[in-house]
Amino acid sequence: MTKILIHAMVLPMTGADAFFPQGEICIEDDKIVSVGVLGSAPAGFEPERILELPNDVVMPGLINTHTHAAMTLLRGYADDLPLMPWLNEKIWPFEDKLTDEDIYWGTSLALCEMIRSGTTTMLDMYASMDQVASAVLLAGTRAVLSRGLIGNGPNGERALQENIELVRRYHGTGDGRLSIMFGPHAPYTCSADYLKKVKVEADRLKVGVHIHVAETQDEINIVREQYGKTPVQWLDELGLFSGHVVAAHCVHLTAQDIEILARQNVCVAHNAESNMKLSSGTAPITELRAKGVVVGLGTDGASSNNNLDLFGEMRSAAFQQKLRVNSTVLPAYEVLEMATVGGAQTLGLEDVGVLAPGFKADLITIDMDQPHFYPRFSIPAHLVYAAHAGDVRTVMVDGKFLMEDRRLLTMDVGKVCQETETRAKRIAMDFNVK
Repeated sequence: MTKILIHAMVLPMTGADAFFPQGEICIEDDKIVSVGVLGSAPAGFEPERILELPNDVVMPGLINTHTHAAMTLLRGYADDLPLMPWLNEKIWPFEDKLTDEDIYWGTSLALCEMIRSGTTTMLDMYASMDQVASAVLLAGTRAVLSRGLIGNGPNGERALQENIELVRRYHGTGDGRLSIMFGPHAPYTCSADYLKKVKVEADRLKVGVHIHVAETQDEINIVREQYGKTPVQWLDELGLFSGHVVAAHCVHLTAQDIEILARQNVCVAHNAESNMKLSSGTAPITELRAKGVVVGLGTDGASSNNNLDLFGEMRSAAFQQKLRVNSTVLPAYEVLEMATVGGAQTLGLEDVGVLAPGFKADLITIDMDQPHFYPRFSIPAHLVYAAHAGDVRTVMVDGKFLMEDRRLLTMDVGKVCQETETRAKRIAMDFNVK
């Protein structure tokens, strides 16, 4: 058994008033044993290691509820375009040339970036997901993986079989760090019959569904022209929303759409910065949360963001809603909840997202002894409005250190960066891009 004691400021995310300015957290193997003030460790708890971090805040690891990790290979490749031309003219042609190994290294690059910025769990949608799974298992993070399914494409049926195989091979592996969902891309890329097949398989295998919904006005127009309904209304009519569903984006919603999402307990992955960059719009997060919809935060892929920094995403999400509604909405602690507790709920994970006895030891520490964190009137406000990726000092998943003193322990960052640079530039040469 491995026992670790951390002395630090502790923000457990168990309630807005829960904060220990001089606190400690006890960890045994992969679980949290106790959280509280200094000296609150259980009698007889004898740690093998003690971390003295009095100027760090310990909090749950951040949870990225929507991304396409291997798209780090396209970072900076196709900027300043609207979504549909971006996808059809730039992204999909580039992705057609990706090999399985390319996707492995692109995912590895994303995981390096996520670990260094405090993200311990992601929900990913892409192809060659066995390569993604291998990268995650090596990195030591937690992940929910879904095979991206474009039902209207030539490989729709094969991709569905790959998603089924992904569940069989990887669901629950890595000591439970890996979970699998089905990933139909969007209402405008999948037919009704195809989505029904996906739902049948997801129900049979008892896993959830991860899908883009109502991301752009173009999508709204396409679906309304074909079916006379909004994407949310159409998917609800098909029965896709029964069971566990994560709907990414949800930018263009009617009042009826919001009622449907709330009634069906659909979880929403909010991607503020990607939505801004692609000019997709601003999601009605305030209204969704008011109706009880669980909302998590996502970065989307690095080609439409262009980073995987959830601290930046928190800040953007808060400021967007304040601009939309008024300055009082979505206060800092609620945004932190979206990045931790809400993220865990969105992904259907019951034992992460807070620091409490019995929960997994998935945590990060933030170095608060820096000019931009003084004076310390509000720790939650500083974390949402002032913090950035480089402030993360320590990252732990399942009680194992993935990063200490800002040094990655499970991945060779130099090798990953060189591999992805070489591979991405090789593909880009086919499009006369250097």
